[in-house]
Amino acid sequence: MRASDRLSIGQLASRTGLSVSAIRFYETQGLIASERNAGGQRRFLRSDTRRLSFVLIAQQFGFTIEQIRIQLQLLPQERTPNKRDWERISRNFRQTLDEKIETLTRLRDDLDGCIGCGCLSLKTCALYNPQDRARSGGAGPRYLMGDRP
Repeated sequence: MRASDRLSIGQLASRTGLSVSAIRFYETQGLIASERNAGGQRRFLRSDTRRLSFVLIAQQFGFTIEQIRIQLQLLPQERTPNKRDWERISRNFRQTLDEKIETLTRLRDDLDGCIGCGCLSLKTCALYNPQDRARSGGAGPRYLMGDRP
Protein backbone atom coordinates (compact mmCIF):
# COMPACT_ATOMS: atom_id res chain seq x y z
CA MET A 1 0.00 0.00 0.00
CA ARG A 2 1.33 3.41 -0.94
CA ALA A 3 1.83 6.12 1.65
CA SER A 4 -0.61 8.29 -0.34
CA ASP A 5 -3.34 5.73 0.43
CA ARG A 6 -3.04 6.65 4.09
CA LEU A 7 -4.24 9.78 5.84
CA SER A 8 -2.76 11.60 8.79
CA ILE A 9 -5.02 12.07 11.78
CA GLY A 10 -5.32 15.76 10.84
CA GLN A 11 -6.41 14.91 7.30
CA LEU A 12 -8.93 12.40 8.64
CA ALA A 13 -10.25 15.01 11.08
CA SER A 14 -10.57 17.57 8.30
CA ARG A 15 -12.47 15.18 6.05
CA THR A 16 -14.84 13.78 8.71
CA GLY A 17 -15.39 16.95 10.72
CA LEU A 18 -14.32 15.14 13.87
CA SER A 19 -11.77 16.47 16.30
CA VAL A 20 -8.43 14.73 16.56
CA SER A 21 -9.32 13.71 20.13
CA ALA A 22 -12.58 12.12 18.92
CA ILE A 23 -10.68 10.11 16.32
CA ARG A 24 -8.24 8.95 19.01
CA PHE A 25 -11.22 7.96 21.18
CA TYR A 26 -12.80 5.92 18.37
CA GLU A 27 -9.45 4.27 17.80
CA THR A 28 -9.20 3.29 21.49
CA GLN A 29 -12.73 1.87 21.19
CA GLY A 30 -11.61 -0.38 18.34
CA LEU A 31 -13.78 1.29 15.69
CA ILE A 32 -10.80 2.19 13.51
CA ALA A 33 -7.12 1.29 13.57
CA SER A 34 -4.01 3.16 12.57
CA GLU A 35 -0.48 2.25 11.69
CA ARG A 36 2.50 4.32 12.70
CA ASN A 37 4.89 5.72 10.14
CA ALA A 38 8.66 5.87 10.64
CA GLY A 39 8.20 9.11 12.58
CA GLY A 40 5.65 7.52 14.92
CA GLN A 41 2.69 9.42 13.50
CA ARG A 42 -0.67 7.72 13.08
CA ARG A 43 -1.71 6.86 9.54
CA PHE A 44 -5.24 5.77 8.70
CA LEU A 45 -6.72 4.07 5.69
CA ARG A 46 -8.64 6.39 3.41
CA SER A 47 -11.62 4.05 3.91
CA ASP A 48 -11.67 4.98 7.60
CA THR A 49 -13.51 8.14 6.55
CA ARG A 50 -16.48 5.89 5.68
CA ARG A 51 -16.18 3.92 8.92
CA LEU A 52 -16.18 7.13 10.94
CA SER A 53 -19.08 8.52 8.90
CA PHE A 54 -21.02 5.35 9.75
CA VAL A 55 -20.13 5.83 13.43
CA LEU A 56 -21.40 9.42 13.39
CA ILE A 57 -24.72 8.56 11.77
CA ALA A 58 -25.26 5.45 13.88
CA GLN A 59 -24.64 7.45 17.06
CA GLN A 60 -27.10 10.12 15.93
CA PHE A 61 -29.74 7.40 15.70
CA GLY A 62 -29.01 6.15 19.20
CA PHE A 63 -26.75 3.19 18.57
CA THR A 64 -24.17 2.58 21.26
CA ILE A 65 -20.44 2.30 20.69
CA GLU A 66 -20.72 -1.43 21.44
CA GLN A 67 -23.49 -1.94 18.86
CA ILE A 68 -21.44 -0.03 16.30
CA ARG A 69 -18.26 -1.97 17.16
CA ILE A 70 -20.08 -5.28 16.62
CA GLN A 71 -21.14 -4.18 13.15
CA LEU A 72 -17.75 -2.77 12.18
CA GLN A 73 -16.08 -6.02 13.23
CA LEU A 74 -17.97 -7.65 10.34
CA LEU A 75 -15.95 -5.56 7.90
CA PRO A 76 -12.63 -6.88 6.62
CA GLN A 77 -9.60 -5.41 8.34
CA GLU A 78 -7.09 -6.48 5.69
CA ARG A 79 -8.71 -4.59 2.80
CA THR A 80 -10.99 -1.70 2.03
CA PRO A 81 -14.61 -2.75 2.59
CA ASN A 82 -16.61 -3.04 -0.61
CA LYS A 83 -20.31 -2.65 -1.43
CA ARG A 84 -21.11 -6.23 -0.43
CA ASP A 85 -19.47 -5.71 2.96
CA TRP A 86 -21.56 -2.61 3.64
CA GLU A 87 -24.72 -4.36 2.40
CA ARG A 88 -24.24 -7.01 5.10
CA ILE A 89 -24.15 -4.32 7.77
CA SER A 90 -27.18 -2.66 6.21
CA ARG A 91 -29.16 -5.90 6.47
CA ASN A 92 -28.13 -6.28 10.11
CA PHE A 93 -29.28 -2.75 10.94
CA ARG A 94 -32.43 -2.76 8.79
CA GLN A 95 -34.83 -4.23 11.36
CA THR A 96 -33.58 -1.98 14.14
CA LEU A 97 -33.74 1.07 11.87
CA ASP A 98 -37.27 0.16 10.74
CA GLU A 99 -38.35 -0.06 14.39
CA LYS A 100 -36.78 3.32 15.12
CA ILE A 101 -38.48 4.84 12.07
CA GLU A 102 -41.85 3.50 13.23
CA THR A 103 -41.31 4.96 16.70
CA LEU A 104 -40.23 8.33 15.30
CA THR A 105 -43.25 8.38 12.99
CA ARG A 106 -45.57 7.70 15.94
CA LEU A 107 -43.84 10.44 17.91
CA ARG A 108 -44.23 12.91 15.05
CA ASP A 109 -47.85 12.01 14.41
CA ASP A 110 -49.10 11.47 17.97
CA LEU A 111 -47.17 13.76 20.29
CA ASP A 112 -49.99 16.29 20.38
CA GLY A 113 -52.39 13.56 21.55
CA CYS A 114 -52.46 10.94 24.28
CA ILE A 115 -49.21 8.95 24.28
CA GLY A 116 -50.10 6.69 27.21
CA CYS A 117 -47.57 8.19 29.59
CA GLY A 118 -49.97 8.57 32.51
CA CYS A 119 -49.98 12.36 32.71
CA LEU A 120 -53.72 12.48 31.87
CA SER A 121 -53.26 16.19 31.15
CA LEU A 122 -54.90 16.29 27.71
CA LYS A 123 -58.60 15.98 27.00
CA THR A 124 -57.85 13.05 24.69
CA CYS A 125 -56.28 11.14 27.58
CA ALA A 126 -59.71 10.60 29.10
CA LEU A 127 -60.74 8.87 25.87
CA TYR A 128 -57.59 6.94 25.03
CA ASN A 129 -56.18 6.24 28.49
CA PRO A 130 -58.98 6.42 31.07
CA GLN A 131 -57.68 6.02 34.63
CA ASP A 132 -54.23 5.42 33.12
CA ARG A 133 -55.05 1.94 31.78
CA ALA A 134 -51.88 2.14 29.66
CA ARG A 135 -49.89 1.59 32.85
CA SER A 136 -50.79 -2.10 32.71
CA GLY A 137 -48.39 -2.40 29.75
CA GLY A 138 -45.44 -1.12 31.79
CA ALA A 139 -43.63 2.16 32.32
CA GLY A 140 -43.15 4.92 29.79
CA PRO A 141 -45.20 6.38 26.93
CA ARG A 142 -46.93 3.10 26.11
CA TYR A 143 -48.66 4.27 22.93
CA LEU A 144 -45.46 5.68 21.46
CA MET A 145 -43.74 2.43 22.37
CA GLY A 146 -46.19 0.47 20.24
CA ASP A 147 -49.05 -0.39 22.58
CA ARG A 148 -52.49 0.39 21.22
CA PRO A 149 -55.15 2.30 23.17
